[in-house]
Amino acid sequence: MQIQPYLFFEGRCEEALTFYRDKLGAEILMTMRRRESPEPPTSGMNQPGLEDKIMHASFKIGESTLMASDGNCTGTPDFKGVTLSITTASADEARQRYEALSDGGQPFMPLQQTFFSPAFGMLKDRFGLNWMVMCSPEGQA
Repeated sequence: MQIQPYLFFEGRCEEALTFYRDKLGAEILMTMRRRESPEPPTSGMNQPGLEDKIMHASFKIGESTLMASDGNCTGTPDFKGVTLSITTASADEARQRYEALSDGGQPFMPLQQTFFSPAFGMLKDRFGLNWMVMCSPEGQA
C-alpha cells in the first residue's frame, strides 16, 4: 500500500511545479493537460479556455512522489488541514529549504533550534500550502 499527497492548485499547478522544481529540485515525472483527455468537451473535463490547464501531474521531491492538478481552476487553492514536512540531514540544508519555500510565502514559525531538532520552522508557501522544515537530530538522518 502507498499513500501519496494529491494537491489541487486551482489553476496554478504549472506555476507550482516550476516553483518546486526551482526551489526544491523537484523532478517533474509527467503532466497531462486537459486537452489530452479522450473525453469529449461536453463531459466537463475539457472546458473552453481551460484546455492547457493540468489535469494530472506527478512529481518527485527527494524520495517522495506527489501528484497535482489545476483542479476546478478557481484561482484560490485551499489546503486546510494539510501540512507537508521536509526532513533534512543538516541545519544548513534545512535553512536553504526554509528560505526557498518562504519566497513569496508567509513564515509563521522561524527556523530555530528546538528540543527535538537542531533546526525546525513552519511556513505557508506562495500557494497557501503549509510546510514544516526540520533537520534530523544528529546521527538520525
